[in-house]
Amino acid sequence: MANIKSAEKRARVAEKARLRNKMYKSAMKTRIKNFERLVAEEDMEKAEAAFKDASSYLDKLVSKGIIHKNAASRKKSRLHKRIKNKVV
Repeated sequence: MANIKSAEKRARVAEKARLRNKMYKSAMKTRIKNFERLVAEEDMEKAEAAFKDASSYLDKLVSKGIIHKNAASRKKSRLHKRIKNKVV
């Protein structure tokens, strides 16, 4: 553990940020899993709604700095590809 007061505070702040990021990433994974479950069930109307939800949530995480914009773009692209291949 750090001996300097400012280093101790940075450690506390970093721990809070880590837990916050963990919460957001867990919610992201849940939204993606819900989408994938709906695609597997071939409920395309609900899957499209779930895609919009997951996509907007990914954009929100980018704006908060939780994930990189290219990572969000990659995830959205892969999700969209799943819908597109099921519809065709």
